[in-house]
Amino acid sequence: MAGPTPAQAKEIIRCGKDPVYFINKFAKIQHPQRGTIKFATYEFQDDCVRSFIEHRFNIIVKARQLGLSTVTAIYAVWLAIFYRDKNILIIATKLSTAKNFIKKVKVAMRCLPPWLVMPGIVEQTQQHISFSNGSQIKAIPTSEDAGRSEALSLLVVDEAAFIRNFADLWKGLYSCLSEGGRAIVISTPNGIGGRYHELVEGAKNKTNDFNYIKLLWDVHPGRDEEWLRKESKNMTPTEIAQELMCDFAASGDTFVTTDVIEKLSMQIENPIEKWGPGGNIWQWKYPQPDDEFIISADVSRGDSADYSAFQVLNKNTCEQVCEFKGKIRPDQFGILLAEVGKRFNDAEICPENNTYGQGTILKLVELGYKNLYFKTVKAKFDMLYGSDPGGSLSKIGITTSVATRGPMLRVLEERLRNNTLRVRSSRVVEELKTFVMKGKKAKAKKGKHDDVLMALAIGNSLISAGGWGSTRDVDISRAMLGGFAVNNRHEKMQQPIRHFNNLNPLVPIPADMYAAHQRTETLPDEFDWLLK
Repeated sequence: MAGPTPAQAKEIIRCGKDPVYFINKFAKIQHPQRGTIKFATYEFQDDCVRSFIEHRFNIIVKARQLGLSTVTAIYAVWLAIFYRDKNILIIATKLSTAKNFIKKVKVAMRCLPPWLVMPGIVEQTQQHISFSNGSQIKAIPTSEDAGRSEALSLLVVDEAAFIRNFADLWKGLYSCLSEGGRAIVISTPNGIGGRYHELVEGAKNKTNDFNYIKLLWDVHPGRDEEWLRKESKNMTPTEIAQELMCDFAASGDTFVTTDVIEKLSMQIENPIEKWGPGGNIWQWKYPQPDDEFIISADVSRGDSADYSAFQVLNKNTCEQVCEFKGKIRPDQFGILLAEVGKRFNDAEICPENNTYGQGTILKLVELGYKNLYFKTVKAKFDMLYGSDPGGSLSKIGITTSVATRGPMLRVLEERLRNNTLRVRSSRVVEELKTFVMKGKKAKAKKGKHDDVLMALAIGNSLISAGGWGSTRDVDISRAMLGGFAVNNRHEKMQQPIRHFNNLNPLVPIPADMYAAHQRTETLPDEFDWLLK
């Protein structure tokens, strides 16, 4: 077979040096209406290709339908046929997307003049093409071991923000680039807090090695304000933010809306004092003699991924005055809570009593802390003076369950939205950014935490139901009653409502005091605390 002519050899050299020239001169694509057509790139697409050459790592935040996957597919063809031993891997969100990427590669290859393609194709499948020069292009859907143990020349991750396990995936894939491999990470936004968002923020702040590229809807020369108006008619605000505006904060499905997060961000204050284990107790205000406080606590094992956390809320002003987040053993957490309680005017302490919370509650009882929260006044009375003198630790604190968690969070969302709960902590705001709706359930994104947020939800629910801090909201109380009612299946009897404030749980209740505070209203025992 005759070699290339001098003119063809000149073209081969020029194409090998300049991928933008190669794409615009020889690449073809398959158009859904017009069939196979010449690929004429836009200026922003050419700029992206030049960035692929200039920078080892590129991360692209893009609006929808800008042709980036097509540009990247043809760039992969250029790299594979003009350079030896290039191992190119594309990670897609699903199998059909991976196959479609290889389809674009095959269309581009088929339409190239034979004299331009120096290596031959030695193997091809729906997801893979190998060349005689040792290069290969492979596209696969996401999986836990995707790309591991492969030395990669180029990694392309498509729609990274929508890959469920991207943080774990990136951790494994990054090591495959250690021998000088390059990466192109592309996606539209999908809320704040995921690994993709973290990489974008690092690129913007120049704290990682990624070159940051942002492509809004209007980089496409065929789009104007009229186009935007037509597109927006059939889209929700979240979809517009995500698909067109590249807005991380307004995309995704966070528990509270973007404007609430922004408002809370403006209210963040530096603590006046940091103390306790690792300086992780942040204090914003010192207690005044007449102030009443409640301390709500979310308890973890202390040596795992989760943290223990507490919030100190002023009952009268409904504001956050102190917060802790750290890894601490449940019994040591009890000692810490007792110390904080004493500092804040013998505050009422309400720990979560699920699993590890029992250890914290036991330590508080052993220490003789006098102002513990009981589920009901009857429980406090029975534990110390009545039918259960030995006491049951399950009657102290609050149980978070499917039945109670939803109402707690609904009340918290309402308070934050209406600005009736004063929050000062940056840790709360950061957890809210990654606290999202999964179906009908709110939960932290994978790898993120909600410890200070749940501690805040517990304390806020008690303040709201108790009527402190603002005019009592009947709807809030009803919501709390509706949630907690599920836990009252075994307590059917109606009891007189009894009212005791700040009783020492280790000292018997005087009979005359008990009689003086009896009322005629009735309510299931489980809900006595709602009308304190």
